[in-house]
Amino acid sequence: MHTKTQRKMVRVSNFIITFLNCVTLLVSLVAIGFSIWLNFNHSATLCQKVLQKPLLILGVCLLVVSILGLVGSLCRVSFILWIYLFLLFLLIVGLLCFTLFAILVTNKNVSKALSGRGYKELKSGDYTNWLQKYVVNEENWEEIKSCLVDTKFCQRLPSGKGADFYKYRLSHIQSSCCMPPTYCGLEFHNATYWTMPKAGPAVADDDCKIWSNVQSDLCFNCQSCKTSFLDYIKRDWKTCSLVNLGLLLLILFVYGVGCCAFRNTKSKGK
Repeated sequence: MHTKTQRKMVRVSNFIITFLNCVTLLVSLVAIGFSIWLNFNHSATLCQKVLQKPLLILGVCLLVVSILGLVGSLCRVSFILWIYLFLLFLLIVGLLCFTLFAILVTNKNVSKALSGRGYKELKSGDYTNWLQKYVVNEENWEEIKSCLVDTKFCQRLPSGKGADFYKYRLSHIQSSCCMPPTYCGLEFHNATYWTMPKAGPAVADDDCKIWSNVQSDLCFNCQSCKTSFLDYIKRDWKTCSLVNLGLLLLILFVYGVGCCAFRNTKSKGK
């Protein structure tokens, strides 16, 4: 009876590991294929090109882990399963670290609490400073601007005239990057063309002077545009941290099943 139960557990654990690794194998092939397509597709925009290397690295990593999992579960080789579990453990640690980091970066209250405990490089406790320094720095901002221009982001704004234009609901990034701040008091002509009144801007603000009717510039260098991107990144990272938590639970489940398969394979080898 004990032997039958053990054999059933081995079959179930191996089936789950095999099925999940077949899924990740397909995902890895799709990621690698899309990365190769981006490399040879000359019509791909800069925003799409940015995804090329991360997709390739992710695809190769998933491919290696999937093959190890499939070989270990189908052939029941305990040594390969051990390597597979070790790689999964590293992935769990990496996901856990990134999730905690994303929470710290996007949660001002948590970062303030930690900054009072020896984090001297972040005295203010406001991790927006970190985001501005390492995410929206001068080099990265040039790439973001190129993406906005390549995708014609601002050209997709509503084409309403006069009072009709103000009836449209614009996103925070659209209103901050594609048009001058409303407090500047610039004269409206269309969504992306505004002129300075003879009396000058209503408020002495740098963003009012930075605004340009050149479609490749607009308000992309305005502080309001950069701030809106910081807010967008913070929201995006919060969402990413929640997704990572779900993924972490899934990988922990796979890791538990893998440990069961490894133990059963090892005991069978004995």
